[in-house]
Amino acid sequence: MVRLFLLFLLSTFIYASEVEHFRWPSNETYLQFLERNNLPLRELFYNLDKDDQVLTEEMRAGINYQLIRNKEGVITQALLPLNDELQIHIHKNGSTYDFEVIPIISETKTEAITLQITHSPYQDILNETGSVRLASSFVAAFKNSLNFKNDIQKGDTLVMVYDQKYRLGQPFSMPILKAAMIQMGRKTHYIYLNDDDRYYDANGHEVEGFLLGRPVANARLSSKFTKRRFHPILKKWKAHLGVDYAARPGTPIMAAGSGKVVFAGRMGAYGNLVKIRHDDGYETRYAHMKSFRSGIRSGKTVKKGQVIGYVGNTGRSTGPHLHFELRKHGQAVDPLRVVQVATKKLKGKERNAFLELKARYDETLNFHLENNTRYAKSPSRTNVCYFYYKPQKSEPTNG
Repeated sequence: MVRLFLLFLLSTFIYASEVEHFRWPSNETYLQFLERNNLPLRELFYNLDKDDQVLTEEMRAGINYQLIRNKEGVITQALLPLNDELQIHIHKNGSTYDFEVIPIISETKTEAITLQITHSPYQDILNETGSVRLASSFVAAFKNSLNFKNDIQKGDTLVMVYDQKYRLGQPFSMPILKAAMIQMGRKTHYIYLNDDDRYYDANGHEVEGFLLGRPVANARLSSKFTKRRFHPILKKWKAHLGVDYAARPGTPIMAAGSGKVVFAGRMGAYGNLVKIRHDDGYETRYAHMKSFRSGIRSGKTVKKGQVIGYVGNTGRSTGPHLHFELRKHGQAVDPLRVVQVATKKLKGKERNAFLELKARYDETLNFHLENNTRYAKSPSRTNVCYFYYKPQKSEPTNG
């Protein structure tokens, strides 16, 4: 793969190809993108397998994508990121086009920011960094444990340490908050991302709490969420944007949280599907259902734990199970990182390991607090775009 990237870099000099950068427009679908750029719909969508067709629905407004055109202005390559792990690669091959899903090449930097509150944590982080995602991640992490509206005061200090991915030299994907502290009056509050991908306070108590642990009671977890998996049989990159719970046909399915049903019906590979919209931009999806419970329809309000349907095998399914998805503002996230039965209190070996991790985080937080680390955007780097370079049929190869 790296060899192909290097070949591409060489080819851009040989053939004077120019990389164009664009931002995906609001409300545009993958099919509309193909039509707008005069790309063949059959080759690049209708002839794809069902999984790849579903994957194209993951294109999101605001994502940065790249195109390469030849001297005649015809698109020869395109890179369209689907999430922070996979991207669509479109490549002109003679008179036709090839479609493939490939990993995203990115690098992760650990960064930090220290600032004093003048308005609110969200607004001050946004003003300092220009990053809505960074501001949102800080507020979301403390949401269930602190009341910023009533308890925050002007002059209070916050510190946050986070990982940020970079793609083509630009921030990419949601930053991951690793540790943070905020001084509110005379009390200091901490939060830490543990090795189990959950947030804990200084006492080792989990601070996250949202939905039911499992929408199907006593079901077996048969398939986990992944944005990037190389299929051993199909020999191609795939994604599984939810979790599967294997259970007997007819087993009740419960709403993972209170909300409003926004869809209840048949939808392609999902089979019988229910979508529920929750607070804070969350949406849950329940697929392959045998049937819906009476009264479950679009517009219906449901409560957490309420039965909404029954396990089945409808749509593209190899056996009776529930395919459960969690989405935040339309983007798929791992339910196992967010959904849980109750908050967790670390004990024994888990607690000891957490305290060691906490000590390292505290050292980092205190360093940035003492040195008043300010946010600084990463220096610009060479504008290199990692495309595949595939020789045309008429070009010689080196094997």
